[in-house]
Amino acid sequence: MKKLLIILILFISAAFVNMHAFYQTEAEALMQNGNSLYQNGDYHEAANVYEEVLNLGFESAALYYNLGNSYFRLNNLGKAILNYEKALKLEPSDDDVIYNLRIAQSRTIDKIQTVPQIFISEWWNILVTGFSVSGWGIIFIVFYVLLIFLIGVYFLTRSGRIQRFVFFTGSVNLAILFLVLILFVSSYNREATLSYGILIEEIVTAKQSPNEQSSDAFVIHEGVKFEIEETLNNWAKIKLADGKVGWVIQNSFEGI
Repeated sequence: MKKLLIILILFISAAFVNMHAFYQTEAEALMQNGNSLYQNGDYHEAANVYEEVLNLGFESAALYYNLGNSYFRLNNLGKAILNYEKALKLEPSDDDVIYNLRIAQSRTIDKIQTVPQIFISEWWNILVTGFSVSGWGIIFIVFYVLLIFLIGVYFLTRSGRIQRFVFFTGSVNLAILFLVLILFVSSYNREATLSYGILIEEIVTAKQSPNEQSSDAFVIHEGVKFEIEETLNNWAKIKLADGKVGWVIQNSFEGI
């Protein structure tokens, strides 16, 4: 019975690995096809192919970037900005994504001014968003492994001079490790608690309450980014960068 169970587990594992490899190969083939379509100027079909890759469960900054470029070429600013933002979420320091996002944002109708922040808060937010959660996680692991290595060197070496150097280096490394841990936790909490969306409809009138008969709060246009504070039925309470708050229908935007 045990042998049969082991064989069954191995069979299922092998089937899962083969299936994953199949979908990965299919996704790579679709990506190449999408790239060819984009280069040939068939931006609509290229966007459809990139969406197929996402439907297979694969995502990457490059995929979102290419999809954003396709929608930008189709003059669909809402979905272009949406996908640039998704790419930036995975690769916050990608210069190409940042540049194209700024170009797309410059073509939106609404020019919303961000509420000024205290210098320290602004500096901290820039630092936290400098890397993705996985990026900060990798940096933490690197400094952790380095700390273990330095501890090993400290106890294995007999040279007092090397021990003093390793002790000083290890102390600095420990301080950096502690800071990176704080940044990792802050980045994780930010991603877990804050939710943002991009308006994909051409124009939307936000309401003061989640009701079509409610008074108008403000009007926003395609491509606007906002914080999603809460949802109720098919409505979402949003907050703009300038502090304005209103309710919009959920199918008028997509989450980042």
